[in-house]
Amino acid sequence: MTKPQRWSAGLAAIAVFTAFYLAAAIVGAINTGNFEFVFYIGVMFVLIAIVGVVHWQVGLSIGVLAALSVWGLAHMAGGLVSVPESWPINGDNRVLYSWWIVPDRLKYDQVVHAFGFGVTTCVAWEALRASIARRVNVPAHDLRPSGPWLLLCAVAGMGFGAANEVVEFVATLLMPDTNVGGYVNTGWDLVSNGVGCAVAAIGLWIAGRRR
Repeated sequence: MTKPQRWSAGLAAIAVFTAFYLAAAIVGAINTGNFEFVFYIGVMFVLIAIVGVVHWQVGLSIGVLAALSVWGLAHMAGGLVSVPESWPINGDNRVLYSWWIVPDRLKYDQVVHAFGFGVTTCVAWEALRASIARRVNVPAHDLRPSGPWLLLCAVAGMGFGAANEVVEFVATLLMPDTNVGGYVNTGWDLVSNGVGCAVAAIGLWIAGRRR
């Protein structure tokens, strides 16, 4: 069976892109005294290490790795990039994470949650597919996703989303002034995670049927 490709020009470009925006985020967070995002940047480095280990084991696709990097960029921008005074926001912190894309209906934060944990569902599928392929000794790309497998991956994505809420809760305990939000915000975060995971699972199922 063909071994997964762990390094390529595409992956190198993703690594450089990620390093660039993380360096900019570190400078921005320190210069503005945004210690909440200094904490989140530390979490980002831990997550990058975890993704690196997963990629070394299963060989994640360039598309999924690029999407993870874009998610990281959206997360960093969400807490550090200010929005104009004319844009509607939720709360007092005038940053992208507080922006109502559709006033009182859809926040930037919710879009980032849906996108990110939808991508996490795809990561779960690629990891599961690689594991099954090794056991039955067939090329991973020959395996098409089934309903039960994709349900498992979507639930895994939602589980990672719940873990993210735990990290945010820890942030509120360590720092009294954060932009995490209250119980309702947490609930909508979880709903957004679920929507993103469901859309990703359906997309994977459709793509699998078309192959």
